[in-house]
Amino acid sequence: MTKIAFLGLGVMGYPMAAHLKDAGHEVTVYNRTTAKAEAWVAEHGGAFGTTPAEAVKDAEIVMTCVGNDDDLRMVCAGEDGAFSGMSSGAILVDHTTVSAMVTRELAAIASDKGLGFVDAPISGGQAGAENGVLSIMCGGPQEQFDKVAPVLDAYAKICRRLGESGAGQLCKSANQIAIAGVVQGLSEALLFAEKAGLSITDVVEVISQGAAGSWQMANRSETMAKGEYAFGFAVDWMRKDLDICLNTAEEIKAPLPMTALVDQFYKDVQTMGGGRLDTSALIARLRKLSENAN
Repeated sequence: MTKIAFLGLGVMGYPMAAHLKDAGHEVTVYNRTTAKAEAWVAEHGGAFGTTPAEAVKDAEIVMTCVGNDDDLRMVCAGEDGAFSGMSSGAILVDHTTVSAMVTRELAAIASDKGLGFVDAPISGGQAGAENGVLSIMCGGPQEQFDKVAPVLDAYAKICRRLGESGAGQLCKSANQIAIAGVVQGLSEALLFAEKAGLSITDVVEVISQGAAGSWQMANRSETMAKGEYAFGFAVDWMRKDLDICLNTAEEIKAPLPMTALVDQFYKDVQTMGGGRLDTSALIARLRKLSENAN
């Protein structure tokens, strides 16, 4: 049993913390809205802290799963942040999708304080978190990764170290780049089938068994056909992630023309009022363009 603190109980963090508790670990949670932490404890047991510093007291491993760079800085290094309450030798594992820059910044601060830091962004969506089958991409010292990897198995389908600090975040950017292109391609394929008078269900059944098959097709095509977008990862968060991708790509001189284009398509979805819809709402943009063309 490991003493763990989990900071951030959103749609991903809430079930991830529960998997840790179910695996037999001692878990203390923290959430910016304390009522969420109280609800988690009422459901799963354990304890909660009213500040990150309080929640991490005596924890061997601290997990964070928050919103963006600024949120992570605050929960780690802000007033009453995790770093101020962690014991020497404890390791912070960050599951937030943030920039490699802030990851390296916080990893350096942690090191100066005698703490470990592993960046470990996740992929698999809310369903992956609930079912404990996330893909976890890690960066940081090998020794620290080896200590936390067995604990991460509680909600991992695969957990792999890609390199030193920031490598996990760079891998997550590659993940988001790939997803953006796949969702746009799937949206166009489904709209094309729809406008051609074909059964989307039949089309997907056939082409999903060949080279066109993807996770997005298997999990989102049916709801996309129905115009339902209340599942998975929100457009607002995807644009946050793509901004990280595009800024990093500019730094490392990696041209991303398709990603830049799809990012603007997601901006259109936001303008349509769809910022909180999931990323498959790209097809809603195409349907609107089709209607305007008639």
